[in-house]
Amino acid sequence: MIDAPSSSSSGILPCQSIDDLIASGAITSAKPFDLDQVQPASLDLRLGARAWRVRASFLPGLGRTVPQRLEDVAMHELDLTKGAVLERGCVYIAELQEALALPKGISARANPKSSTGRVDVFVRLLTNNSVAFDDVSEGYVGPTYIEIAPQTFSILVRTNTRLNQLRLKRGDPPKLSIRSVGVDLSDGIAGFRARRHAGVVDMDHVDGHDPKDFWEPLVPRRGELLLDPGEFYILASKEAVEIPVMEAAEMTPIDPSVGEFRVHYAGFFDPGFGTEEAGGVGSRGVLEVRSHETPFLLEDGQTVARLVYEPLTARPSRLYGDQGSHYQRQGLKLSKHFRIWS
Repeated sequence: MIDAPSSSSSGILPCQSIDDLIASGAITSAKPFDLDQVQPASLDLRLGARAWRVRASFLPGLGRTVPQRLEDVAMHELDLTKGAVLERGCVYIAELQEALALPKGISARANPKSSTGRVDVFVRLLTNNSVAFDDVSEGYVGPTYIEIAPQTFSILVRTNTRLNQLRLKRGDPPKLSIRSVGVDLSDGIAGFRARRHAGVVDMDHVDGHDPKDFWEPLVPRRGELLLDPGEFYILASKEAVEIPVMEAAEMTPIDPSVGEFRVHYAGFFDPGFGTEEAGGVGSRGVLEVRSHETPFLLEDGQTVARLVYEPLTARPSRLYGDQGSHYQRQGLKLSKHFRIWS
């Protein structure tokens, strides 16, 4: 078994430690890693060559592999090397290029990339023998897979498309703080509602789509917005979000007892987001919101999520935005696939 990078502290691994894991063979890929694949405190994961349309989501469970379970639920295979459209309302399992041989003391957790969540694509990591989505146990050795379930838009993906990211951690990092996130429903366009029956979103085409074909702008009345059941919304946080350089954060839903809605899938914030040091002062958190069974009247400033902050094991050698970012200094902003609203 490969030894973990030397350190006694619990926390999220920074980019240089992820680079060390790649160099030592704890993270491997059949293809060379992309230069921008390692983020300040996470690793982007890339689709492999094959995907399968499945009739149901599943967890392998102890003693079973993902390919074994696929034999029970696969409907047909897709060749991602030529590109494939994944239809909304359907569930797919795809190979990822990255494989793991985690050292003792190192575990991992996955989350959708921000651009994935902003187009309402639900994705979860799967590993062999797993009993929970997105969590990778200490010492796991084996391939990785992704479940993909487009909810609102059908999407075009291909080999190398990045839909989720992996955060690696040593031990059980303490929760440094938990902060409430409110929603901004002040004057002007305060959000967007996804249009049903829109076209296909090419997940690798940056600035390649007219937002008016996919989104309807929303102007609240008296600081209120009525969420319709089953609809998908893009909103922004009332407060600026800042992630200190020695911390990382994850956005988590609030207790459903305070509202029948949830802030959606993409939850990682890398160190440096929104900080003066990284040129991001004033950055807002973008909120992917879906109402559930009943209409819900959302008010300006209402708490809709929590930010949970955890320590890094060391200062990252690069911060969020150093390699270029579509979301540093953002306000209300659609995903990178869409041109600026005008």
